[in-house]
Amino acid sequence: MCCNNSMDGAKIQTDHLDLNTIKGLRFFDPHVHMTSRTTDDYQAMADAGIVALIEPAFWLGQPRTGLDSFRDYFSSLVGWERFRSKQFGIKHYCTIGLNSREANNESLAEQVMEMLPLFIYKEGVVGVGEIGFDDQTAAEEKYYRAQLELAKEAGLPVQIHTPHRNKKKGTQRSMDIAIEHGLDPHMVIVDHNNEETVKEVLDRGFWAAFTIYPFTKMGNERMVDIVKQYGPKMIMVNSAADWGISDPLAVPKTAALMIIQGIEAEAIRKVTYQNAITAFGQSGQIDENDFNQPQEINQSEKFEGNTVLRGGQQPRIDKSSIIIS
Repeated sequence: MCCNNSMDGAKIQTDHLDLNTIKGLRFFDPHVHMTSRTTDDYQAMADAGIVALIEPAFWLGQPRTGLDSFRDYFSSLVGWERFRSKQFGIKHYCTIGLNSREANNESLAEQVMEMLPLFIYKEGVVGVGEIGFDDQTAAEEKYYRAQLELAKEAGLPVQIHTPHRNKKKGTQRSMDIAIEHGLDPHMVIVDHNNEETVKEVLDRGFWAAFTIYPFTKMGNERMVDIVKQYGPKMIMVNSAADWGISDPLAVPKTAALMIIQGIEAEAIRKVTYQNAITAFGQSGQIDENDFNQPQEINQSEKFEGNTVLRGGQQPRIDKSSIIIS
């Protein structure tokens, strides 16, 4: 995968996850952009114990230029991606929203806002997100506020994207506005936290989510330190795993490091599994029984006439083989 992380007194190569370290554990990744990932990533995630995930709507790397591109993207989150995930035994949920970067194209943003109610009530949609601030412009605030109201009307949790620049200010502002609009902090997941923001987020009663990225935002060694300092209450870990340098196994790797560092098993379960279910389960869309039992997998199933198999392929059976035939 990505990089080697070291720690005092011991070393763990986080680019080679030893599945024996986390054998028997189950994980829920509450923020992972599977549109950016391959089927091999799905297989590796399933092998590592990820049983469910949430895919937030986000910016795809370049601006979309028309409403239909948003429509097709939202449709894929509740359609093809949900189907593709199922073919590897992983339950797929999503959040739907107008991302902060594209909120600055106001003429297009207005059209997207009119379309959002067509998607946020669909099966598998567990929140409005990821929304919030990027450059912290007036337009971003306008559409952030509008989507908070939409979430209130729908009774859905809100998934907030905190900005990469001026993060502390943007995080505080995001929370202030959510309170101003009458949202219960327990219905709001503030994502992309770091050491600078976590205390205030928790003190104000919001969920604090942490994206484990190689080289930036939050490494898993730092994440271990945060759990040691603050405990597991209202904290969750995710991978994002977007189109940049990222790691779809960030959640199980973080759990493995927590085990090695002596974090209690129940704390690990909360931050890598249970807290995500509790927070987003407020949508009424998550039934833990759906992934308490192994899902029946039939990779020959079709969605809109298409399967995950290609050119006469058979479903992958020997997952340990290094031979690709």
